[in-house]
Order: sequence, then structure tokens, then C-alpha cells
Amino acid sequence: MRVTAGAALAAVLSIAAGGCGPSSPPARTDPMDAIAERYVKLVLALGRHDAGYVDAYYGPADWSAEAGQGERTLSAIDAEAQRLIEAAGEPPSGGEELTRLRHQYLVRQLEALRSRVRMLSGVTPTFDEESRALYDAVAPVQPEAYFQGTLDELGALLPGPGTLIERYDAFRAAFVIAPVRLSVVFDAAIAECRRRTLAHVELPADERFTVEYVTNKSWSGYNWYQGNYRSLIQVNTDLPIYIERAIDLACHEGYPGHHVYNVLLEQLLMRDRGWVEVSVYALFSPQSLIAEGTANYGIEVAFPGEERLAFERDVLFPAAGIDPARVAAYYQVQGVIDRLSYAGNEAARRYLNGEIDRQAAAEWLTRFAMMSPPRAEQRTRFFDDYRSYVINYNLGKDLVKQYIEARGGTAAEPARRWEEFARLLGSPRLPSGLRAAPSR
Repeated sequence: MRVTAGAALAAVLSIAAGGCGPSSPPARTDPMDAIAERYVKLVLALGRHDAGYVDAYYGPADWSAEAGQGERTLSAIDAEAQRLIEAAGEPPSGGEELTRLRHQYLVRQLEALRSRVRMLSGVTPTFDEESRALYDAVAPVQPEAYFQGTLDELGALLPGPGTLIERYDAFRAAFVIAPVRLSVVFDAAIAECRRRTLAHVELPADERFTVEYVTNKSWSGYNWYQGNYRSLIQVNTDLPIYIERAIDLACHEGYPGHHVYNVLLEQLLMRDRGWVEVSVYALFSPQSLIAEGTANYGIEVAFPGEERLAFERDVLFPAAGIDPARVAAYYQVQGVIDRLSYAGNEAARRYLNGEIDRQAAAEWLTRFAMMSPPRAEQRTRFFDDYRSYVINYNLGKDLVKQYIEARGGTAAEPARRWEEFARLLGSPRLPSGLRAAPSR
């Protein structure tokens, strides 16, 4: 997940002022370039009102300095965004696909910006209204009965006394990575994720990231992209970290997830084409569904089928001091747990719509998402901070998977899957475009 804390915007602006991004964008000739520049400045201006809005910025330092020289009012930001949408007009009917995608992307990002302004001005949409406005997608509604069959299947795998969550927590206890082994395990996972990604995706020779272990966060992991092909990845150690999180976080935050996504946008769109709009990341926008969806689907792309179990058994379980003979049993259980991911959406939807309170939301997560009480409480804090953002992980992954497979990138065609995946990472495609795009 990506996140911003109270001082994040100041840190981002400090990074930009320090020269992480180019001092000036490449020469621009596209009529959309002027709109793109004004879009970037609007995002930075809105970030002065919303500490969580600007997730990353590596564009011209003077633009960030301008944003810090007095706040524009929310109404002024909204009016400017409306003018930019009107100036953009209709998308071009012919020409290069990327040019059409750029136009659609800028208009939809501006529309999402206006929706965020309305929320900051006091408008409280429903969960689904908000996700459609900000992320260009709406997650399906699932009743309790939808999850019960999966819970029954899990119960058969974990027989014995106690509640199902108690049995699940007891089972998982043997698969916690000891704090003293975290760095070794994560380093091994990152190295393998990078090796597998570089076999299929060409990246700049100087790309890299660093890893920090932090506490007191509402998220489990975070990529702070800093420009110049650099990322800072933070891993939250507030709660026990289970063995599957090593590959999950290494792929999601690093290779081929957020780090690769941002590197390719900077290289292919910002540097090669001069499209300055990708130098700023508006967190509450359609871009986040693409970012989170590709980061989650990237795990499956990098470790298809039995390849993940083999690597876990041979490398990560021994590095963590966990019995490798139990890898198959563990991932059999985790495979069932994965099918409960939409339970988190339901808890967030009901909680944010005012249908249940925080305690009831946490209890829902414990019962239907198999989260321990401390993890469920942490997740409700995430709901407070990021609201309908939760759909970007599971719905985003599903939409990306459907899109890639519709274009021939199936498990039976791994090379094609990597090709289509990398092409998506380096393009400004919208979530609604994932449903509409035809096969190649």
C-alpha cells in the first residue's frame, strides 16, 4: 500500500527541491502539455489542504516551491480543474493509442481531483459513490453468505476446539518470521523478485530502492517513490509478520510492483516523452487502482503456479527458521484465506456508510476476513485514513488480471503475460479502460 502521514507533503517537496527530479521538463509540443503542467500544479496546491493527497513528486523544483507560497482556496482549485477539463475537449479520434490514453487520463484525474475537493469541502458520498468518483470503479457487494462457504472449507482444514479464528491464529503461529530474521528473509525475497522481473522487463541500470522497518502505521508496507529511479520501501513491524508477506511485500512494493511501475512511468513517459503529469502522484485518484492492482497481480506474474512454493520451501522457509516440510499445508490454508479478500471491502463499506460502528467493523473483519483482533483494529484505522481506497487491492488485481488475460497474457503464455504486464505498467490507462480494452 502507499500512504502519506501528516508531514509527508513537506518531505516530498523537500525531496523535489533537493533535485531528485529534473530541474525542468523536456521540450513539449503536444497541446495537452499546458494542461498537464497546470494539472501538476493543481495537485500540489490541493496537497496543501490534504496531507495525504500528494503521494510522490519529482518534477520541477520551482513548481513545488510555487505550491508552498500561499494556499489557493478549495473553490479556486475546483474552478481551475473545471476549466482544464473544458479546455481538454473531446479525446482525439485517431493517432497513437498512448496519446488518446493520455487525454483520457488527464481528464479523469482532474475529475477525481474535483471529487476530492468536494469531500474536503464537507460532502460525504457513500462508499460506492466515492470509489466511482475517485478510482473509476465500484466493487461488487457481497452478503455474509458469500463468505460462509469459504469459511466452512477453512474450518474443515483446521479442525479442533476453539473458534475458527482461534484455530487459524494457532496454526499460523508457527509461520511468523522472527524479528532478527526479517532482514535476511526480505533481502532474499527481494533479490529473487528482482531477478525474475529483470528477466522480462528492461529497467534503467541505476534503479534501486532501500528498505526500512518502521512502527505505528495503519498499513503493512509502503513505497515512497522519490524520482531518479529511486524508492524508499517501509515495512511496518507493529504486528507479527508471517512468511508469505516476504514475497507479497517484495513483489508488491518492489519488483514488479510499485517501484517498477513508477520507474517505467518516469523513464517512458516523463523522460522520453516529457509528460510531466506522471511526475506527481495524486493518491486519491484512478491511478491508484492501476498501481495497486498491478502490484498485487505482479506477485502471480513473478511467481506462477508451483514456482512460489518451491522458492519458499527451498529458500525462504529455511532462512526464516520455519520447517520447509510444512510449505504445502500452509499455502493450502492461505489459498482459502485469499478468497476472503472482499470481506474487507464489505466491512469498509458498511462502516463508512454509517451502517455499523468501528467495533462492529473489527468484528466483521475477524469473523469473515480471518483477521486477528489487533490486525482488525489496525485495518479500521486504515478505513479512517483511506476510506474506499481498499477496493484498489482486490478489485484492482481482478481487473488487471482480466485485462492481461484478455490480451493473451495467460498462465499458459508467461512471456506474453510479462509483455502485456510491462506495457500496462508503462502506460496511463484508466481502470474503466481495463474493462473496455479489446484484445490485441
